[in-house]
Amino acid sequence: MKASQATASQLPSDHLAKSAPLPVVIIGAGPIGLAAAAHLLERGLTPLILERGDDVGSAIQDWRHVSMFSPWRFNIDTAARSLLEWHGWEAPESEGFPTGADLIELYLKPLSKCPEIAPHIRFGALVTNVGRANIDKARNDGRTDAPLEIRVTRRDGADERLFARAVIDATGTSLKRSPAGAGGMHALGEKAASERIFYGMPDILGEHRARYGGKHVAVVGSGHSAVGALLELVELSHSFLEMKISWILRRSFDRQVFGGGAADQLRQRGSLGLKLEQQVADGRVCVVAPLAIEEIATDKGASLVIGGDSDGQPVNISADELIVVTGLRPDLSFLDEIRLDLDPALECPRALAPLIDPNVHKCGTVRPHGAFDLAQPEPGFFIVGMKSYGRAPTFLLATGYEQVRSTAAWLCGDLDGARRVELTLPETGICGGKDADDNVCCASEKSLARCCA
Repeated sequence: MKASQATASQLPSDHLAKSAPLPVVIIGAGPIGLAAAAHLLERGLTPLILERGDDVGSAIQDWRHVSMFSPWRFNIDTAARSLLEWHGWEAPESEGFPTGADLIELYLKPLSKCPEIAPHIRFGALVTNVGRANIDKARNDGRTDAPLEIRVTRRDGADERLFARAVIDATGTSLKRSPAGAGGMHALGEKAASERIFYGMPDILGEHRARYGGKHVAVVGSGHSAVGALLELVELSHSFLEMKISWILRRSFDRQVFGGGAADQLRQRGSLGLKLEQQVADGRVCVVAPLAIEEIATDKGASLVIGGDSDGQPVNISADELIVVTGLRPDLSFLDEIRLDLDPALECPRALAPLIDPNVHKCGTVRPHGAFDLAQPEPGFFIVGMKSYGRAPTFLLATGYEQVRSTAAWLCGDLDGARRVELTLPETGICGGKDADDNVCCASEKSLARCCA
């Protein structure tokens, strides 16, 4: 392998070969973490999966009631499929749309029980820190010869040291949700009003039906999760005619908030926006935009008063409940001893940022990418899956599967395999940003090369 083939930070360093008996540690036993294990096993490497929960897909439990807008064919990794089918597994219908519960029960649990993977999973293992064995972040001497060290707190509360030849962080972002406050911080009074605020997607038609039925419910957020919550509230309102639904947008209201519609190559995703657009036109959903939420208070009637700025004018909205779907964030707290090169705004790998930055483009159509975009200055350390997108939206499981396929190839020294693209992603059908030359993003060959190529 010639040094000219990649930069020093991208090449597998000498300690990886010296530490061959050590496993590749994967943090997180979700879809991407298990797919990483399948690809590593396929290439003869030994994985060790550390999962903080008591079962696979623990973070997905929060949205187990939600139907995905990508069909099964985009949600099953190739190496995982091969392993499952070897043991007689029958894949769900490729064009069906799984719920979170389906993803766990029909795919992740069977995969985790494959005899090749099951011995390599440790549940109840909370990773509290990752670094170099006996070498702090500031020290260079001997750094590349030392194995990576992972600190784990077990179920019994005891701390443990583990060592790895490489670490793949597939922890996702589901456990760290953004607040309602417009500046990325909690609005004044938001924490005090937490009993009437739900972060994420509640089970509106099931477990939380009584909580929202007949109430004035406000939803803040502009992504697909917010759209899904609004549509479920509309369906619930058919049984509670006195219900009122408000949709709070931080951005100005325009056609693009509804997504790509019929042009979206994931028809379920496109149909969400079309359905909501009709509900807004019919007056079932009241749009409040733009509104930068600054304060949330509880009045004497125990209702929420949501106050903020709308184009320089103060606005107050009274509601019984607030659903906050304003995005997710990566948890970087246990990586403070790892040398990272992250985009300062999105908190994602720097090389990936131009492809997914919503300040540059809003199309959400991201070219497949892999180890060379995800490699960090810390040799052998990778951030993959939803966490690799940092604060940016529009992540698809298929993207993560391609990431870990490439990363497994990289760890084996197969740089050609790591560079090779083995995935075509569906386009969103919408693009509204602008490039540096003020051209509409993706509308020309020049901007296409920058944005979605």
